[in-house]
Order: sequence, then C-alpha cells, then structure tokens
Amino acid sequence: MKFATVSKSLVLGLALLLASSALAETKGSLQLSNPVLINGTTLKPGDYKVQWEGTGPNVELSILHGKNVVAKVPAHVVELQAPASSDAAVTRQNDSGPNTLAGLRFHGKKISLELGEGSNSMHADGSSK
Repeated sequence: MKFATVSKSLVLGLALLLASSALAETKGSLQLSNPVLINGTTLKPGDYKVQWEGTGPNVELSILHGKNVVAKVPAHVVELQAPASSDAAVTRQNDSGPNTLAGLRFHGKKISLELGEGSNSMHADGSSK
C-alpha cells in the first residue's frame, strides 16, 4: 500500500516537473538597442518579453512590452548544435526603414526561433541565407 502511494506521488511530482520545464522553454527576453520591424509593427528600443505557443516546430510568438502584447508572428523552432552563448535578436536589413526581426536566440538554450511563415534558414553565427 505504501509503495502505491509513493509511486503516485513520484509520478505526480515528475509530471509537474516536466510541465514546468516545458513552460520554461516557451518564454524568453528580448532587448532591442535599435528599432525593428515585426509583422508590420515597429518595436522601439527597449526590453520585451517573448512567449510562444504551439506544438511541434511551428509556433505563434507573442512579444510583450509590460503586460501588453505588441506583436504576434508565426515562428519556427530550430534546434541548435550547441547552446547559444548569449541572447540575440537576429535582424534582416531592409532597403528603407528599420531592420526586420528575423529570429531570436536565448542564452544557454539549444533552440532558436525563426520568425515569419517563409523564414529563411539561420546559420549558427546568426546570419540569414
């Protein structure tokens, strides 16, 4: 009888741990030093929070300033060969206006996010094809 109680507690604890780990992987920070364009919205320099929802490699990314969602965009989760050495906003240069936000990397994480439905592949150095 004690074994069944311990097993239930262990399974429940493990499930909660896995769920909290999964949630931790769906949030991050974004610091911008220059304006960037994302999905038709220009984000001013500053600190933002990002969170994404979805299963599999295709997710929807929300960018928040304070508690307000300022932009949403489709994104693609990409596994990296090694954890990112720092947080990084990957941008693509535009002919006119601010650069476009093309991707995100998170310090210590082995994933990156490529933004937009038709996103290009990102190289390990953060540049786009």
